[in-house]
Amino acid sequence: MFVIALALTGLWFLLKSLGLPSELAPDVIAQWVSARGMAAPLLLMVIMMIAVVVGPIPTLPVSAASGLAFGMAGGTLVASLGALAGALIALAISRCIAREPVRRKLGDNPVFREDASQRALFWGVFVTRLVPLFSFALISYAAGLTAIQLWRYALATWLGMLPMTLVFAGLGHSFPLHPAATAAAGTLLLLIMVVTPYWLHRFHGERIQRWLGK
Repeated sequence: MFVIALALTGLWFLLKSLGLPSELAPDVIAQWVSARGMAAPLLLMVIMMIAVVVGPIPTLPVSAASGLAFGMAGGTLVASLGALAGALIALAISRCIAREPVRRKLGDNPVFREDASQRALFWGVFVTRLVPLFSFALISYAAGLTAIQLWRYALATWLGMLPMTLVFAGLGHSFPLHPAATAAAGTLLLLIMVVTPYWLHRFHGERIQRWLGK
């Protein structure tokens, strides 16, 4: 745990020593990253990783900055890999600090039991990653309190974050060219991502619960 905290602190000071601006607006981050040459993708991944682990630092502007700097496809890949790395670190921190006390106290809860349904945990992580209303960092730390297998967590996290990352990388890439159309498309996609899980729960909740319980 101490080693992780020390490494993250060192990375943050490295970024600041390289001139990382205090203003984390997408265009400012993109301009700074683009000027770093070959190291640009790695530096943006580090920024995203720290944003996920620390929590209060917003991740959406970083995704938009990635789209601005590397294009829609490249920006999505760079931002999602950085977010995945941060999510794995957050999971490790949570498990080291709080997993065992939570298991002892809430071991009878179906979510925190050692034999909890891996299918249910996978889809729980996937859906919460998909919906932009849930804090990415909070879900990462909460997942560490469960017995979800590492590969399932990583896969659910990456697949669940891809649509949102693609939306914001696309917004960052296309907004300077087509601001009105980009804003409208982004709003529509976000609305669909928020409403779809509610609709599935409302009209197919019992069927989904039976399937997850298998």
